[in-house]
Amino acid sequence: MTENTYAATPVPATVFIVDDDPSICDGLCNLLESVGMKAEHFPSTEAFFEQWNSARSGCLVLDVNLPGMSGVEFQEKLLQTGRPIPIIFMTAYGDIPMVRKVMKSGAIEFLTKPFQKHELLDAVKQALAVDQTRREQEEVIGAILARFDSLTEREREVLAMVTTGMLNKHISAELNLSEITVKLHRRHVMDKMQANSLAELVKMCERAKLPSRSSIPRP
Repeated sequence: MTENTYAATPVPATVFIVDDDPSICDGLCNLLESVGMKAEHFPSTEAFFEQWNSARSGCLVLDVNLPGMSGVEFQEKLLQTGRPIPIIFMTAYGDIPMVRKVMKSGAIEFLTKPFQKHELLDAVKQALAVDQTRREQEEVIGAILARFDSLTEREREVLAMVTTGMLNKHISAELNLSEITVKLHRRHVMDKMQANSLAELVKMCERAKLPSRSSIPRP
């Protein structure tokens, strides 16, 4: 496999490298930039965290043994703060329990130094794909939530009931409305949510974890 096989991700992304060895950082940056990827490096997790904006797409190539906060501790910090980024670990002193721990916590790969160029490039390609997929999913969910926010309280009630399979006549009785009014609310829900079918509407609600009928306050 040659380096030309790899191409930069279509979404602007950065490979962030955290290692306290400047020669390793320079070598990895040169490798990634030689295949069209953007790379930045930092000497510690603290330096990276101080400058990093989680809105930027990319992945993290992280050394395990670092001055200050270790790579493993930093992974835990990111999980606790809810700021996800795909992580590729690298170290010259790894052990099985450590590998299991970081992989269980969502690491993309664990590379043992010295590793081959294609191993890193393969891992980076996978990590960037994971990051792009996550961001695309977040965009879709954000759009669904924005549509949901445009609904009136009554329309949200109808939405919750419709997506549980309730018929118009049952919704009518539950809300003390005429069936014609329920049908009108239902049409507004479909239009505002941009759903072409009930099945599509249900999928939207499941995907965005919209409030269910049981979570709607009763009068």
